[in-house]
Amino acid sequence: MPSMTPGRPVRILEQIIEAGYRDSRYLPELWRYRELFFFLAWRDILVRYKQTAVGITWALIKAVVTLLVLTVVFERVAKLPSGGIPYPLLVFAAILPWQFFAGALTDCSNSLVNNVDLISKIYFPRLIVPGSAMIVSLVDFAISCGVLALLLGWYGFAPDLRVLALPLFALLAIALTFGASLWFAALTAQYRDFRFIVGFIAQLGLYISPVGFSSSVVPSEWRMLYSLNPLVGVIDGFRWAILRGTTELYWPALAVSVAAASLLLATGLRYFRSTERRLADVI
Repeated sequence: MPSMTPGRPVRILEQIIEAGYRDSRYLPELWRYRELFFFLAWRDILVRYKQTAVGITWALIKAVVTLLVLTVVFERVAKLPSGGIPYPLLVFAAILPWQFFAGALTDCSNSLVNNVDLISKIYFPRLIVPGSAMIVSLVDFAISCGVLALLLGWYGFAPDLRVLALPLFALLAIALTFGASLWFAALTAQYRDFRFIVGFIAQLGLYISPVGFSSSVVPSEWRMLYSLNPLVGVIDGFRWAILRGTTELYWPALAVSVAAASLLLATGLRYFRSTERRLADVI
């Protein structure tokens, strides 16, 4: 309490509570709430597989079913070439980044809406919410990598030294996905219509991305236009790193993917931060 002694000035202490933190203080604030981040990530993992008969194996089932469907459609029906690579390996090497992108984009985009009670009651860096939601997709990604290892052993197919570049392409997929997710998370919190747009992207993207076929089948005059899809460079990079003997990287597609990931991540962080102050009011 301020001093009330006669003849002495009264000192009034003020504390200003801001709706957010400046960029210079944001990273330390994220670190301060790291336990909340891990708690939300663990909660999301438990909620997804709670009261399921096979538990986390659903991630494996989803990947295997997608593999079977795409292999039948594009190898058996369309009879597209695989360049000498067993077709299931060609498809599954692309399922890894695609399934991660589609799953993480959906989960992160809805993460703010799904945590409205928490966001509207207490303050914490809101970036924690979509960040923790992405952890679930990373768990699914790790499980799918195990399935890929089994497939490689089944076909007696050993990667060469190019597999050492796989973590770089995984980081590219994470940056691209997280950047897009931040945009859609902030937009979905303000306009619920974007939930349907994300679902549409997840459905359409499977067919306009080279998941069930090699991008080398695209005619050369259309290859550059087709590569404007930033997932093309990511998927081609995964195949190049995992499957020895595949065609060389199409560098324009990889350049588009790197540029798109950098742009989406930078602008997504900026836009998310600009809307973070009023999320509790609009959500």
